[in-house]
Amino acid sequence: MAKTVVVDNSSINTITAGTVIKGSITSPGDFRMDGLLEGDITINGKLVVGEKGKILGNIICQNANVIGTIVGNLQVKELLSLYASASVKGDIVVNKLSIEPGAKFDGTCKMFDEVKINTNSTK
Repeated sequence: MAKTVVVDNSSINTITAGTVIKGSITSPGDFRMDGLLEGDITINGKLVVGEKGKILGNIICQNANVIGTIVGNLQVKELLSLYASASVKGDIVVNKLSIEPGAKFDGTCKMFDEVKINTNSTK
């Protein structure tokens, strides 16, 4: 008999400071990055990049709070919040954008009422 696996989409995945991941991440829930990710991340929930968090890759998510560093392009379906200590180098496609004074952003930004997420990889 097959075993049924239930996925809890309300869970939060956390990568702690000092952890290094090389590769892409896909997750159905929320995700907090306090370590280093060298690769793309695609999630259906909220992404939080903590103060010591760093992502070197492209991001696709529902919402995002950036306190740390991102080098790569972002596609955020709803709200992207860049806090004062945030540093983003890459292009952004977003529905709503909030930037605190002190945040660094180097790239272009396109804002749409409805962001159509492109999940096709173009590597």
